[in-house]
Amino acid sequence: MNKSLKEFEEILEYSFKDKGLLNRALTHKSYNNDKNNEKLEFLGDRVLGLVISKKLLDIYPNEKEGIIDKKFANLVNKKTCVNIAKKLNLRKYLYLGFSNKNLERSNDKIVSDSLEALVGAIHLDGGLRSSEKFILKFWQAYISRSVVTLIDSKTKLQEYSLKRFKKLPKYTFFKKSGPQHKPLFKTEVEIPESKKIIGIGSSKKNAQQNAAAKLIKILNI
Repeated sequence: MNKSLKEFEEILEYSFKDKGLLNRALTHKSYNNDKNNEKLEFLGDRVLGLVISKKLLDIYPNEKEGIIDKKFANLVNKKTCVNIAKKLNLRKYLYLGFSNKNLERSNDKIVSDSLEALVGAIHLDGGLRSSEKFILKFWQAYISRSVVTLIDSKTKLQEYSLKRFKKLPKYTFFKKSGPQHKPLFKTEVEIPESKKIIGIGSSKKNAQQNAAAKLIKILNI
């Protein structure tokens, strides 16, 4: 086993019994079209989903499925995987074909997929206990942040309005200003028995979120 892979195992805090699995997990199809990490990525994606799902259900036994699903999506998405891969310095150890070697970001998708392949390799090498330990260690900071509920203002206002008045909030777009490259949108929102509240944002969606957040604060929801 070469020195760099031994070094990588120390970063992972996991020593492979089958070193071939580690090599396969780090091999992109641009380097070897026949023996690469695509199948390990397929497995790792499912293992990651299983472990994170179980952990969220353990942490939030009384939370609504929709909220848990939002937390789940944030924990397994490409952005989170890329951030964790950077912490592991994963790109340094990947086997990439010439066409990918000089990419500035090594293509975030390649790095994210390779992290999932690594999860799959650890699962095959050490079983669920090992893959679960690895995931919970390196995803822990992101799991901890999920304690702050990720329900957005529009959803929160909608749930309140439907529950109390059986009606959806009414959004009215009424103004766009600013230069073409940096527009500013203004939107009004109201629900029964409330004033019209103006929200401002860089897009119609952001303006709606801003208006909903202001109304929620006024109503002390």
